[in-house]
Amino acid sequence: MKRSAAAQKRAPKASASRDRARKKPAVVEAEAAPPDESSDLTPAVGSNLRRFRSDQGLTLEKLATLSGVSRAMLSQIELEQSTPTINVLWKIARALGVPFSALISQPTTSAVTVLPASRARILLSQDGTFSSRALFPFDRARSVEFYELKLASHSAEHAEAHAPGTIENLVVASGSLEMTVGADKHVLGAGDSIVFQADVPHVYRNPGKSELVMYLVMTYARRG
Repeated sequence: MKRSAAAQKRAPKASASRDRARKKPAVVEAEAAPPDESSDLTPAVGSNLRRFRSDQGLTLEKLATLSGVSRAMLSQIELEQSTPTINVLWKIARALGVPFSALISQPTTSAVTVLPASRARILLSQDGTFSSRALFPFDRARSVEFYELKLASHSAEHAEAHAPGTIENLVVASGSLEMTVGADKHVLGAGDSIVFQADVPHVYRNPGKSELVMYLVMTYARRG
């Protein structure tokens, strides 16, 4: 009888413990910090894509054919349900004939713009090893753009040909870079820079053990 009574006394504690375990995930979710909306590119990209596609009289099907991006993905982007990767944005920008920045720009009237690192808008490759941070305000499409690029150790980023006349000027801040432009390969170390016509396929490769950090100035051909 004493064992039974002890068991009965322990039972509520076990039940309470199970109840707390069941409730714990809900508490964690409630305490989680919400995402920083200021760093979310999804609304800007969706709005700009809808505008450019409408201005050019393109259906989703036609743009899908021109860009190689599926109709479903384009629709998700326009509906602000998905943020595209770097490669997808490049494909769309080239198909529309607009600079990369035109898809991520948001109008502003400020004469001075500060871009805090803590609120940076960063685009990632599909596998997450390559990141691009724009170092210019998203206020309008530009003919010259400035980026910070990072590539994880022993990783590579394959870039498709950009619009004709596009030039990349790249400097290595830290780490080592194997830069392949077309059929030519170039090896660069910290402090080295390279300038090349980016209207051919090119590959950034990090052969080292540490993260590769680069700064890129992208110049588009002037239209008209």
